[in-house]
Amino acid sequence: MNDINETSVLQKAKILWDFLCAGKSRTQCDLIVACGSYDLRVCDYACSLIKEGYAEKLVFSGNTRNWTKYLWNKTEAEIFYNRALEHKLPSKKIFREERATNLAENILFSTQQFPDAKNILFLTKANTVRRLGLSIPIQNPNISYNVDAPEYEFPWGVSNAVGIFGLIDEMVGDLHRIIEYPKLGYQLECIVPNEVLDAWEYLISKKFDRHLLIEKKY
Repeated sequence: MNDINETSVLQKAKILWDFLCAGKSRTQCDLIVACGSYDLRVCDYACSLIKEGYAEKLVFSGNTRNWTKYLWNKTEAEIFYNRALEHKLPSKKIFREERATNLAENILFSTQQFPDAKNILFLTKANTVRRLGLSIPIQNPNISYNVDAPEYEFPWGVSNAVGIFGLIDEMVGDLHRIIEYPKLGYQLECIVPNEVLDAWEYLISKKFDRHLLIEKKY
């Protein structure tokens, strides 16, 4: 990829990033659910919020999935849990949910584990904020919720676990799910601006297509 093409790719990817990261908010709550992933900053952020008094209980949700099955020989929940202990969080405040392999299951299994929690703060990596927010009302319409993520910028804050181009692949897949999942009843419908769709199509044409639901050729 030459410099001109690389610059264009990053510009288009930033459009996706800004769209996918939108919708962050937080408030005090009954429970914090930290959705597992390759990004340990989600765990660190969850720990900081518990220490600040946002909730009394924290559950780490996640088995393994696309990235983490190659990174660790433990579940995402266990990796996050052990890191939380390193942050000196009391073990009585932190819990694990180790079945979930996708966002819908993060929501479903964690809220099943804590049925009395009615006001929940879900934490995820930044580029999954919008998609998680669209999924929660479908998976559990009986709770109040906020979605938040650690603060970092694209491209300088990208996790070394996936790298910039790996994240672009992931974001292309995230947007595809935002487009397609409402038809399957998995998420609320969302209007995607033309600028975002154009950037998505451009990135697919540059072969950032490894996380698409269905292979799309141009």
